[in-house]
Amino acid sequence: MDAIVVSDSVRVPASALTMRAVRASGPGGQNVNKVASKVDLRVDLDAIEGLADSARARLRVLAIHRLDADGRLQITSQLTRDQARNVEDAREKVRALIILALREPKRRRPSRPTAAARERRIESKKHRGATKRLRGRPGDWP
Repeated sequence: MDAIVVSDSVRVPASALTMRAVRASGPGGQNVNKVASKVDLRVDLDAIEGLADSARARLRVLAIHRLDADGRLQITSQLTRDQARNVEDAREKVRALIILALREPKRRRPSRPTAAARERRIESKKHRGATKRLRGRPGDWP
């Protein structure tokens, strides 16, 4: 199995990949019962080359529900009835997940509402209060 090249500096070596073919579920007739076309691809996250510690941490958070007991990323693909295409699909899923982890999230800068926005908010609160006040009994009006 070849290495997965994510970018110029980031790649998943072949030694970090473990692939297993199992029988797929779903449609396919008798083919389902005799052909192992579903692919179970496991990736050792610590063996990914060129991945910064922050990106590795983001990858672990993104893949928290896909980690097995040993901490390896588990990706399955049963998209097609062809095992080779399912292998490529699983490899593309790993690549897309790593690309997502490489993107550093933008830091949120807290903003303050403008004076006009604060004024509009107070006016709408007064309007709602007046509407609710009018819902009372006629004798209760000011």
